[in-house]
Amino acid sequence: MARPYTPGPKQFVFAVGDGNDQEVSVGDPQEAYVAFSAFFRDRDSDTYTISDEPAGQSLLLMPGQGVISRIRDADQPRSEYLKVDRVTRYLPSAMLFFENGYAGLDRFGQWFPDLPDLDASPETRGVVRAATITTDAAAIEEVARIWADSGCVDPSDQYYVFFDSHDVDDDRAERAELLQLIDFLGIERVDAPAEAAGGEVWVRTDTRLDVEFARWS
Repeated sequence: MARPYTPGPKQFVFAVGDGNDQEVSVGDPQEAYVAFSAFFRDRDSDTYTISDEPAGQSLLLMPGQGVISRIRDADQPRSEYLKVDRVTRYLPSAMLFFENGYAGLDRFGQWFPDLPDLDASPETRGVVRAATITTDAAAIEEVARIWADSGCVDPSDQYYVFFDSHDVDDDRAERAELLQLIDFLGIERVDAPAEAAGGEVWVRTDTRLDVEFARWS
């Protein structure tokens, strides 16, 4: 469960491993984001670390490996890893961390418990991720997360379109997961129109999705 952001001042430490750590005291998440954005853009590093030491939480951005890691030391220690396929994902992940810490990234993508998990093909990662979801409620929420990132409603209001305007080589892991989940839920997939982008997935509207998608709109 995401923890509410406590009004500042709040302290974070930014680091890239060169010994020149930057400690900041900020009043809100946006101020933290502005400070980290400047830190991120002014340095060329394979790894950037954001630490919330009082909360025992950290976020690691690893452009050199195309990976994001989130770490929680307090209570039940835990680390998770996310494969990143677009450089534009790094700074939004930092903003979510500033807002709600470790839990703020729950819906950011396909998190895995071990770094070697990310070495599998995107299709394998998607299938493995889908297999961890065993209830209709969790599957519907995950489908909604995927749709919210790049989905739309067809003008006819008969279909939901996932990965709108995306190429078939984009979002391979999430597409593989989605296909497993819609099969699990018994949601009808339909052929995309001839003019649709190669990576789009079209499904018939479903009242279960209507309700959940409305929460993500």
